[in-house]
Amino acid sequence: MYMLRKTSLLLVLLSFAVFTTNAQNIEFEEYDMANGLHVILHQDNTTPIVTVSVLYHVGSKNEPKGRTGFAHFFEHLMFEGSPNLARGEYFKIIEAAGGSLNANTSNDRTYYFQTLPSNQLELGLYMESERMLHAKIDSTGIATQKEVVKEEKRLRVDNQPYGSVIANMLKSAYGGTNYEWAPIGSFEDIDAATDQDFVDFYETFYVPNNATLSIAGDIDIDETKALIEKYFSEIKRGTKDIPRPKITAPKLDGTVTETVFDNIQVPALIQGYRMPPQGTDDYYALQMLTTLLSGGQSSRFQKTIVDEKGMALAVQAIPLGLEDGGLFINFALPNQGTSIEDLEAEVDALVEQTKNELIPEREFQKVKNQIENNFISGYGSVQSIAESLSNYHVYFGKAGLINTEIERYMKVTREDLQKVAKKYFVPENKVVLTYRPKAEQEKPEESKIKKEGGNR
Repeated sequence: MYMLRKTSLLLVLLSFAVFTTNAQNIEFEEYDMANGLHVILHQDNTTPIVTVSVLYHVGSKNEPKGRTGFAHFFEHLMFEGSPNLARGEYFKIIEAAGGSLNANTSNDRTYYFQTLPSNQLELGLYMESERMLHAKIDSTGIATQKEVVKEEKRLRVDNQPYGSVIANMLKSAYGGTNYEWAPIGSFEDIDAATDQDFVDFYETFYVPNNATLSIAGDIDIDETKALIEKYFSEIKRGTKDIPRPKITAPKLDGTVTETVFDNIQVPALIQGYRMPPQGTDDYYALQMLTTLLSGGQSSRFQKTIVDEKGMALAVQAIPLGLEDGGLFINFALPNQGTSIEDLEAEVDALVEQTKNELIPEREFQKVKNQIENNFISGYGSVQSIAESLSNYHVYFGKAGLINTEIERYMKVTREDLQKVAKKYFVPENKVVLTYRPKAEQEKPEESKIKKEGGNR
């Protein structure tokens, strides 16, 4: 996921708290406007702040080949202003009102949010309506944001240790589909696009019938509805067909392996197993397996590989849940004196254990307790509630899952964990990336000498 600007660690963590809930039910109202805009309202008057957010159901998955990176590019372009907002003023206006704002893009959606003092609710609604009604899409803004996005890629991908992991993993695991490329996309595609290409993208995806307006915080429901009608009812429904490609994971002829030479000091092992779409029964079981393997100091990876054997600096199981698939990623950094090959064998052994042995009841209960605790403590802000309500509506068609999804996790059995491990942790569903320092890469002349020597 790509963030428009740096945020505090707390906000970053909250932005990823998509599937968490509170001990008490989160009450909300939702409805559709005549133009197709879906509205979700959550009233919480305990603190005088409010989050105004809009989720557009467009991510890198919706881009046609040859136009990759458009969704992420628009995350930036949408702050260029409008006929009523001068270029470069969007951030200044919100911050002058005591608010903060940001945006992020994934493979499946683009999300904008502003958190403001509650007496500035109308300002937040006005700003988002300007973006949706007539954002500024012109050559000046496009040229400006091209440079911004290029610099972001240089900082976060090209010059960031292991920064290309997700891009390389997606390319290997989902080649030939629209999950093949990461949201950052291709500069060649952006540079080759015309101004009209950008206008067409805006008119296709940045329309009310492809958007969810989610507001949470210190609001009055009736007053908020009146303001929404004031600022959003005049926006016309989009008339273009909205591409919704369905992703089917391509067949792999055994494990895909690749060595990547990067600007790093410590090599890394990255394994990826393709996952089913988020929300499926198997998805919940695999999510629980990530907790079993790396959820805390007593997890299997940490206890065995890091603490007992001292073979790794860190080992982490990371679930990348996507609308039409995903990746169960194991990321490991070897300790000094441990080879990548030995570390890989140890990680594989613990993965195989989940297939061959039923998890002990006590350990299973610990995993369930960890997940339940995450649900109970997950919502620390109206910002996270607003985003989660949007996500649940868009991905599952049911915002009410914010209060009940924990039940889907609690239904998973020990036998389910073993079943999905056997089903998905298999060679024909696996990608292995080995990251090594560029200093280890053979120069062409060295390779030639070796070949000549072998023919003597």
